[in-house]
Amino acid sequence: MLSKRREARNIKLVAGHLSLDFINTLSTRLESYQREYLSGYNELVEWSCHAGILPPEEAQRLKRLGRRRPSEAGAVLNRAIEAREGLFRIFSALAQGKAPRDSDILVLNETLRDTLGRLQVRRVKDQFHWEWTNDPNALDAMLWPIVRAAAELLVQPDRNRVRQCANHPICQWIFLDKSKNRSRRWCSMDLCGSRDKVKRYYHRKKHDQ
Repeated sequence: MLSKRREARNIKLVAGHLSLDFINTLSTRLESYQREYLSGYNELVEWSCHAGILPPEEAQRLKRLGRRRPSEAGAVLNRAIEAREGLFRIFSALAQGKAPRDSDILVLNETLRDTLGRLQVRRVKDQFHWEWTNDPNALDAMLWPIVRAAAELLVQPDRNRVRQCANHPICQWIFLDKSKNRSRRWCSMDLCGSRDKVKRYYHRKKHDQ
């Protein structure tokens, strides 16, 4: 049975954090192996639905709106990819024990200024909740929770658990190591972990011959 081709709508969410899963919507930063999962605005919407940001009916509405406003939808996609690559540089640096570039933090803060302005407090009986403002014309609504999640991770101690897949440089996926002894090495055992096992088995057999 053929394996399902990975697309924006079914790509594995293995990072353990919304913003890191968003970073992983590019297969690798090595151009010769690279596959872009966010190849269009529709794919950005489909991934956002897959990741739980958008309910299915809202995803369909945004697709229709994007078809009516293709220029704006294209601009949103470009901003999404720029944001993703900036977040990759920030969290990849942290995973390697390095300080992120000030220029990338500056861009994140500029994006945050607009994003956080979309938040409001809503009262439900005797409880209060954060919620995003309802703007039916906003084609970029899926980006707001991603940017907020990235900023929140940066200011929390969990940022020290950010890791990069050990199958580097082929795989450069980022993840949050939630294991008790902080020993997770792979983006996924089903993906890079299994490949490493096969590789080690092959080299062992070759050495024993």
